[in-house]
Amino acid sequence: MKQINKIFFVIMVISLITAPAFAKKKSKTTQMVPISFAELAREAKPGVVNIQTVKTIEGGGRVYKHFFGQPFDGNKDQFNEFFAPFFNQRPQKRKEKSLGSGFIISKDGYIVTNNHVIKGADQVKVILHDKAEYDAKVIGTDPTTDLALIKIKAKNLMPLKFGSSSETPVGSWVVAIGSPFGLEQTVTAGIVSAKGRIIGSGPYDDFIQTDASINPGNSGGPLLNLDGEVIGINTAIIRSGQGIGFAIPSDLANGVIDQLTEQKYVSRGWMGVAIQNVTEQLANYYGIKETKGVYIAKVYEGDPADKAGIKVGDVIIMINDKTIDSSRDLTLMIASSSVGESVHVKLIRDGKKKTVKVKLGERPDQTSEMTNMKDGFDLFGFRLKQMDSDIAQKFGYPEAIKGLVIIDIESGSPASKTDARHGDVLMELNRHKISTIEDYQRYLNQIKKGSLVQLLFRRGNNNVFVESFEKP
Repeated sequence: MKQINKIFFVIMVISLITAPAFAKKKSKTTQMVPISFAELAREAKPGVVNIQTVKTIEGGGRVYKHFFGQPFDGNKDQFNEFFAPFFNQRPQKRKEKSLGSGFIISKDGYIVTNNHVIKGADQVKVILHDKAEYDAKVIGTDPTTDLALIKIKAKNLMPLKFGSSSETPVGSWVVAIGSPFGLEQTVTAGIVSAKGRIIGSGPYDDFIQTDASINPGNSGGPLLNLDGEVIGINTAIIRSGQGIGFAIPSDLANGVIDQLTEQKYVSRGWMGVAIQNVTEQLANYYGIKETKGVYIAKVYEGDPADKAGIKVGDVIIMINDKTIDSSRDLTLMIASSSVGESVHVKLIRDGKKKTVKVKLGERPDQTSEMTNMKDGFDLFGFRLKQMDSDIAQKFGYPEAIKGLVIIDIESGSPASKTDARHGDVLMELNRHKISTIEDYQRYLNQIKKGSLVQLLFRRGNNNVFVESFEKP
């Protein structure tokens, strides 16, 4: 009997020793509903900041624009000539304030936020959790991913750490901290509702969807896992819906932030191809078993893909042993690769598999000259959009027309001093035909500073004119 009691006692001791370890192991794979988020919020709040910006706005707001817009097909001079004397003078510049959020990532004052929070701001002020205020310097921005890096001079900062968004499964608990409607240090909780969401904000859409309450003012704030790690940057909401917010995944943001820290701008890999998804018709035509992969519709002359021997009609199915199922896969893969990096591209040509080595270049819209673009305007002050059938129909052009349509002209820019106006179509640059934004950027980048740039425009179905500029 004593022997049995000893055995039972030993079993109980072993059970007590191993139980905590087992529970700890299980807790990593299965996170139950937390009793409270208080401890997480207490530790994370000092790393979250409120951002206030001041921006100078030209003109007099909606009332002025209503009367002094361009109601007569853009002929504003006649309109102003008649009415301006009654208003004495044009309204002065006005200041506009806005709010957002951000979070500290280093003890020496680097802070991450959204680009749209600080875009165009004349002054950026950061308010810490203890109400201390600091003027911030903009280090770099990446409008494509809506990320920005700013810096303050302060001591005793408490930075947050990044976690892995790819290792955060759907259904995981998350906490959002920010300043919705200016209400600083607001904490909300929810779950990861979905991942890889495309919301039409740009070519690198890969958002985390969450039902943690996110409102205007939350932009730039962190989305945290239960370990207090940043797994997303809150950036967008669907105003017509409830419980639908979006965050930039940390795995995407990390590479962007590293580049902004090191070189103040972001460069991305570039193959030099126009692509589309493989449809069922294309798969049947090229003898491909599945409707997966990326069809090469165009190869730009002299670019990396052309130099590597990639041809129109090739179907890319793999990059560096990673399967490519769609155009989005290829875009994200190449954009996240370094300029000058060599990648192995597996493709199908004439029904046979082939592997080529491509040394990536730098994406044209990321070159140093294109960093002179501000808020979507080019070097001369034009905001351009590639022509499509909908735009052609709107402005009365033939559906087959190629070129870039002017959708806006920056006030005070060289472009504003020309006869070009909204709706005109850019057809050629120095006698090079322009069909896409890439065409325009490529030819523009080949021109030396101080050289003559001649742009051929079309207005309506008959009028063609040329505007000349010196490249700044």
